[in-house]
Order: sequence, then C-alpha cells, then structure tokens
Amino acid sequence: MVCAVGLRSFGHQDRGAVAGLIKVAHIITRLILGGAQENTLLTCRGLMDTGRYDVTLVTGPAIGPEGELLEQAKHWEIPTEIIPEMRREIHPLRDWTSLKKIRAFLADYKPDIVHTHSSKAGIIGRYAAKKEGAPIVVHTIHGLPFHRYERAWKNHIYTELERRAAEYTDVIVCVADAMADQACDAGVAAKGKFCTIYSGMELEPFLRRDYDIVGLKKELGIHPEEPVVGKVARLAPLKGYEYFIRAIQEILLHVPTAKFIFVGDGSAAEKIRQETWRAGIKNRVVFAGLVAASRIPEYISVMDVVVHASLREGLPRAIPQAQLLGKPVVAYDIDGTREALEDGVTGYLVPPESVHELAQRTLELLNDREKAAEMGRRGCEACRGRFGADLMVEKIDRLYQDLVRRMKSERNLEGFEEET
Repeated sequence: MVCAVGLRSFGHQDRGAVAGLIKVAHIITRLILGGAQENTLLTCRGLMDTGRYDVTLVTGPAIGPEGELLEQAKHWEIPTEIIPEMRREIHPLRDWTSLKKIRAFLADYKPDIVHTHSSKAGIIGRYAAKKEGAPIVVHTIHGLPFHRYERAWKNHIYTELERRAAEYTDVIVCVADAMADQACDAGVAAKGKFCTIYSGMELEPFLRRDYDIVGLKKELGIHPEEPVVGKVARLAPLKGYEYFIRAIQEILLHVPTAKFIFVGDGSAAEKIRQETWRAGIKNRVVFAGLVAASRIPEYISVMDVVVHASLREGLPRAIPQAQLLGKPVVAYDIDGTREALEDGVTGYLVPPESVHELAQRTLELLNDREKAAEMGRRGCEACRGRFGADLMVEKIDRLYQDLVRRMKSERNLEGFEEET
C-alpha cells in the first residue's frame, strides 16, 4: 500500500509491527546533518531500544550541501519512509502531494502516536494526523519558523499555521524553555501545552581526551603552537558568519598567529569565502567543509575557543558539545543559548550582531589560558548531566507513557458513559 503512493522505504522488509508495542510515527522534513535531525534519530533509536515501541521515521530527501543522515538511520536500522516531494521550501503542489502521501502512510501504519519535528513536517504531519484520526499527536519545536529577521507577512502566516496546528496537538515539546516562551507569547498555544526536553546527544565521543590534536592540526595546515578559534555551523544565512569575520579582523590585530576553523557547508559557502577574501583574512581561515558527525568531536578538540555567533537557534547543540570537550564558548545571547551556557562561568554571552564584544571576549580567553581551562572544566561538569541522549529518551518515553495512560483513561470513561 505504501509503495502505491510513491514512497521509498528501507527497514520494513523483514519487520512487522509487534503486538503490544506502542506504534510511533516520527515525521521530519529532511534528514540533513543538523541538530534537529540528530535529535530525532537518537530519539527513534532510543525508543526502539526500550522494547516498548514500534517506530517508523517519515522524512523527505536530504537534498543540498549540508550533508545527510539517511545512512545513519539505515545503520541503526530505523524503519524509514522517504517522501520525495517533501522539502523545506514552500511549494503548494509538492506540499499537497506530501500531505496525501503522509495520510496514506498513516492510514496504513495506524500509529498510536504521531510525533512531528521541524516546521514544514510539523504543519503537514499534524494536519495529516488529525485527518487520519491519530489518537495522540506530539510536536517538537527545534526552532521557531517566525523570528525577528523574517518578513512581517511571513511571520504572520507562520504564526497562524503554528496556532492552528497546535489546536490538534496534545503536547508541544521544546528543546529549550526559550522556545516555549516565544511560542506562548506569540499565541501559538497556552503555556500548559508546552514542555521542555533538552536536546540530547551521545556523550562518550565528547568526553574523550585522546584525540590526535597535533595530527589534525597538521592535516588542516595549522602549526602546533598556533591558537585556534572555531565555529561549527552550517554556512547559511543567520548563522552569523559575517559578524564573526569582522571579529576575526579585530582578533588578528592582537593575536596575529591565530587560526580560525569554519566547520560546515551550506548554501552561503561561496559568499562566506568571498567575505574572508575581501576582509583580507583568507590565509588565517580554514574551511573544513562538511565533516562527518562522528568527527565533530575531533575537530572541536583542536579549538582553544569555540564561537557561536548564530542569530537564530533553538538550543544550539555545538555549545554543550564544546563544553563537554572542555572548551570555553563565546556566543550570541539568543533563544536557548543561555540555557546551555552560563555567562562568566562556562563562557561568555555577548549581544547579538556585536563584533567588538565578540572579539574582546574571545581575546580574553586566548590570552588567559588558565581562565579558559577553568571555564571548560565547569562547562563539562554542567553539561554531562543535562544533555545525554539517554536522558532525553527517558523523558520522551515518560511523556508517551503518560499520554497513552491518559488516552486509555478517556476511552474507558467514554465507554462507561455510553453504557450508563
């Protein structure tokens, strides 16, 4: 039935739903290399490992320069359905086709819980869940579609769509309290519909201290004694590279031997390269390009200071990842950032779009290695008990169990009322 509506799948061939398991359909727009996608995959794998859930992941294709996590899903044997038409960009015909195919899948799979992720899949997936009568609908906000840098008319549309989708959502999970506050303030839903579950990650790779720093520096063309400042983020709009590049100019006036690593790729890659040329810093910046998720800890280990100059996030995973590796962070104070970074204790928060403050705080940490090391140590202690994937899955499992109990209780009550 699924193939008849044009879906391509892997993981279902030798697997069927097991009686007694709670069936969960996770729906996300695309499986690129990114925080929301890593969060979703870890959730699916963790739920499967509990032995209580039958899980299927529905996603669009991973198109673009940002990398993909479909191979990871396949490696972890997460049953996955791919809808070719589902893309991030608004496209009425493709979106309508995606809706029809998701509805066909849900009609066939008959999940107990539909759990959507990201804005596009959240809108389409929740509407499909409503039309197909899904008993429980959950949505995770990894980052809100409306924000101060978007056009007013688009913000109005996005807010209204989120508000309507929230009407048939049982719980909205947020990766940071800031997301819940912003959505509530925008009138998406009442406060009681939101809960916060911090985005989790596999901790072990970020707690290692045996990476070959000298070897990787050599591979990147960096002298062993040169200090390194790095940024891990897609090369895309609103990631703040233009401000970081101007801050680099200021940093080099005081620490001319510093090198800077940009880890990531994206739609703005060529523009950002040109900006480094125009700024006269191209010889001090290393474009690492698209790095496999498994090598991110290794690259962060090379950095003396990690900068996160994004202008829009949910909860930026690069910040706890850096701190787990014992690295101090200088970040723009936006969205959920302050929930992952304690200003003056594990790093520094500076005003969004600032250049001088970004440069000065980075210089402070480059020039005071003892302070930088102490901030890194405190950051590791603070993060290791808050951002583990196991903890995230445990909280989602508990949420699901509560929702299922509530659903059964309501059904029993309805049955009793019918009898009486």
